[in-house]
Amino acid sequence: MTAAWHPLHPFSPPGGAAASWRLTARAERQGDSLLLHYRLEDPRGGQGAPQGLILDGAATGRGEADQRRDDLWQHTCFEAFLAIPGEESYWELNLAPGGAWNLYRLSSYRGPLQPELTVQQLPLSCHLGRGCLDLETVVPLPAPLAAAATLQLSLCAVLEAEGGELSYWALHHPGPEADFHRRDGFSLLLP
Repeated sequence: MTAAWHPLHPFSPPGGAAASWRLTARAERQGDSLLLHYRLEDPRGGQGAPQGLILDGAATGRGEADQRRDDLWQHTCFEAFLAIPGEESYWELNLAPGGAWNLYRLSSYRGPLQPELTVQQLPLSCHLGRGCLDLETVVPLPAPLAAAATLQLSLCAVLEAEGGELSYWALHHPGPEADFHRRDGFSLLLP
């Protein structure tokens, strides 16, 4: 069975080029792994990435692909937050279109970011074309997540537009500000 595509919504309406973007994502458990696929589309088309989208140096060939890096959310970054229902700890996954990534474990809300060292590699597939960006990966789940009967997820993204403007996209924005760490925003349940 193929997982459903879910629309992600900007926290506040973006201006400029980002106003026309559409972002969807899907997540599917595959044994002890999690398939994630993000699709950013610009109905205006174009030859490569959606018009006005800024990609980091790695995406343009100036960075290191398949490298663990910090602070990816300061630029275009696709994210997933994973938790076990009823438990305080959770994981944050950051994926840059150029192949840089990181997976952190947090013991509590915005607790210290601790790299999840059980995952050492995370190859990403990123394709650009005709105003569309597709990013896909298969994440080996850390043991507690792999053993859980149900996973609680938030799928989200930070998108950087020309001029450096950031927009914050998620399945659900439960609070008065964009905050991907809020557990009431972890609205997707996967058996």
